[in-house]
Amino acid sequence: MKDSYTLIVNGREKEWNDKTISFEQVVELAFGTIQNNGRTAYTVTYTRGNNDKPQGSMVAGDVVKVKHKMIFNVTATDKS
Repeated sequence: MKDSYTLIVNGREKEWNDKTISFEQVVELAFGTIQNNGRTAYTVTYTRGNNDKPQGSMVAGDVVKVKHKMIFNVTATDKS
């Protein structure tokens, strides 16, 4: 049986069916796609995470363990 979690991404509930989530997967949950155009920078922060790291930030390539009702805030910045 797969684990199912409700994550809060930019204020919206999203269902997630894995014990971990990557930086790229969080961005895709937030925006539907990830722009690899060299101009868009993403910032990911989280709270209400697992006890070993209940809050923090993520950069490309990072993976964190998820927890039910974990909160992610994702912003996209254009480096124009």
